[in-house]
Amino acid sequence: MASGKTTTGQAVARRLGWEFLDSDHQVEQRVGRTVEEIWQADGEAGFRSLEAQALAEAVASTAERPAVIAAAGGVVLDPRNRALLKAHPPVVWLRADPQTLAARAGTGAGRPLLAGDPAAALLRLEAERRPFYEEVAGAVVDVGGLRPDQVVDHVLAGAGL
Repeated sequence: MASGKTTTGQAVARRLGWEFLDSDHQVEQRVGRTVEEIWQADGEAGFRSLEAQALAEAVASTAERPAVIAAAGGVVLDPRNRALLKAHPPVVWLRADPQTLAARAGTGAGRPLLAGDPAAALLRLEAERRPFYEEVAGAVVDVGGLRPDQVVDHVLAGAGL
């Protein structure tokens, strides 16, 4: 969350001439509600189910045409999603320290997991998710202090593209 997945993914896709797929956007398009509205109506379990479907569809679509997929940060919580990601490399983790992410996320508006205290939530999420990101990522790009074009260069190098 707030690592630059969408901005970076779009730029990488443009450089490669590939399609760009954002899992949050796919979920919102499918159900006609925002992520925040889905969380309020269906809870985390409902959202995670939709998130898993979006990831599976995005990965399946790459058999027909290459695409850069910006997978939502929580997708790694499900072992089936992790297996899917590992089976379809390259996976690049855009890593930033929780303080950097908190500064980027601001108040956390529109991000249900950050409600209340975004900085504390991001610290907790980082501790919870780090082992899963490490498990699936073939490359890691530390985004703190890098300009967007530098992040794109590092992603392409890390992905071997």
